[in-house]
Amino acid sequence: MPNILEKIVCHKRGEIDEAKHARPVEMLADQLAGAPPVRDFIAALSTIESNDHTAPISLIAEVKKASPAAGLIREDFDPIAIAKMYQQHGAACISCLTDEEFFQGHLDQLKAIRTAVDVPVLRKDFLLDRYQVLEARTFGADCVLLIAECIDDRTLRDLSDYSSELGMQSLIEIYEPENLERVLKLTPPLIGINNRNLKTFQTNLNHTISLAHRVPESCILVSESGISGREDVRRLSQAGIRAILVGETLMRSPDIGAKMDELLGTTN
Repeated sequence: MPNILEKIVCHKRGEIDEAKHARPVEMLADQLAGAPPVRDFIAALSTIESNDHTAPISLIAEVKKASPAAGLIREDFDPIAIAKMYQQHGAACISCLTDEEFFQGHLDQLKAIRTAVDVPVLRKDFLLDRYQVLEARTFGADCVLLIAECIDDRTLRDLSDYSSELGMQSLIEIYEPENLERVLKLTPPLIGINNRNLKTFQTNLNHTISLAHRVPESCILVSESGISGREDVRRLSQAGIRAILVGETLMRSPDIGAKMDELLGTTN
């Protein structure tokens, strides 16, 4: 089985070099003053109330056109209309895939979404370098995804600290259980556990549940990937998970709003 994550990271390093050449970091830094004010991502995840007597769970709804495993996910792809629909139906935050090569995303989509909605927006990509964190802020991101499997301890801390310097928050994601201890050393307020193995892109919802007891209650735990229906949300809520990140399930739905209502328990 090919290691898809290694392929993505290898391509990303070349992409970063090209971006630095096309738009030097000094030029990018000059654009910071024009970036919109940062919205509080963590606060948005912490203010959701339950609709059906279960423990409250917040939804980070993801704008994603394609993926390496699934190919094209949604043909009628309008990121702004989708983001507005997400906000209308109760998303606490929005995640925007900005990787072009493997997910058909773009930083311009992030910028447009941030302008169109009132909820905080996450840049979801494979961040390896401070340059990408700076990009995220200049394009309007309120939070960035940091994937522990992609970066060493020193880089993980540095990117997390730099995100804070720029006023943003970080969603630090793990898949491999041994990486959880690495992440907890940073005492992050927000941790994501990906149910999708980024090396094979196979999913298992029990992955988050099996690790949830190791995450301190002071930390908001986000379960990512493999969430397809209300029963999945109930199971995660009962295991103490306080937030979910859902992309493909929503993007494949013919009625995105109705699917969100189902997941959040707001269906009449």
